Amino acid sequence: MHVPIRTTVVGSYPFPGWLEFASQHLNQFGPADIEEAIEDAVIAAIHDQTTAGLDVITDGEQTRLDFNLSFYGYLGGISPDQSETRRFGPAAHDQRGKHRITDTLTAPKGFGVVNEFLRLKRLAPNGPVLKVSIPGPYTLSGRLLPNNQYKDRYAITEALLPLIQKELADLIAAGCTEITIDEPSMSCYAYKEDTKRLASIFNRTVEPAVGKCNLSTHLCFGNFKGRPVGFRSIKPMIPDFLELKVNEIHIEMANREFAEIELLGVFAQRMHVAAGIIDVKNYYIETPEDVVERIKRCLRYIPADRLSVAPDCGLSQTARWASRQKLINMVKGAQIARTMI
Repeated sequence: MHVPIRTTVVGSYPFPGWLEFASQHLNQFGPADIEEAIEDAVIAAIHDQTTAGLDVITDGEQTRLDFNLSFYGYLGGISPDQSETRRFGPAAHDQRGKHRITDTLTAPKGFGVVNEFLRLKRLAPNGPVLKVSIPGPYTLSGRLLPNNQYKDRYAITEALLPLIQKELADLIAAGCTEITIDEPSMSCYAYKEDTKRLASIFNRTVEPAVGKCNLSTHLCFGNFKGRPVGFRSIKPMIPDFLELKVNEIHIEMANREFAEIELLGVFAQRMHVAAGIIDVKNYYIETPEDVVERIKRCLRYIPADRLSVAPDCGLSQTARWASRQKLINMVKGAQIARTMI
């Protein structure tokens, strides 16, 4: 049974400072040292989340150097391309690297997500639900450059789709019961792309997991270095994204001052809704009272037993001291709100 006003997270959590330092000096570490560092970082992420009292936790994606760029390390048939990467000036998406496609796209060893889940399962205490997030093929295609074999982004997406499908099937086989498909590119570009086509891509991707786990998707408007990138409106997603085959949809609300909150009610008629009520782009630390007020807003449109609350996006772009306190206060506020329903 779904916990009323369930507290969850999207996936990522800030790296400890020592892990960032280690990641920049990996040549000084042996394989056993690197695995120990990763395990220690996952333990730290689990500690922060369980201390806060979250109902659902992740491994903090401590093995991922970037939300999705790290997955390219598992892809065969590509090579880095920095030819158009801007080096200086304000942080933006054009400072992220892209990849040339040099051969048929493959993922011979998967994307590493199954191992992440198994590590989390081994290290986490009993109690919280264990969740894994993985980017969908449309978002993952965004840093790959088309070529003669893959003429455009949609062709690249179609090539990645079965690779993500296999990872989902392997996660289910490993016993994972909570999976989020991250597809922020779909929400960022819903205003200009064919949303029926995007929904079809999503639904075909998740076929191996539908009905076999609590399946959700995360839709946001970008959070590279704490900055949005897309047209920040939910309206273009409706009605086609209502057909997404998920149990729960996660949409950022806090950093948009809860604009279009009434549209969450439209989604709530079809599925559970995880409302982003903590602003990961802001260093204002929401109080438990702030959280209660925001939950009350959500409850006008979403029944309590269909509502989860979470940060807007993953916390990897927010300092750990702030992330920790934001989660603590989010859980405190949710606990207060539960007594009021």
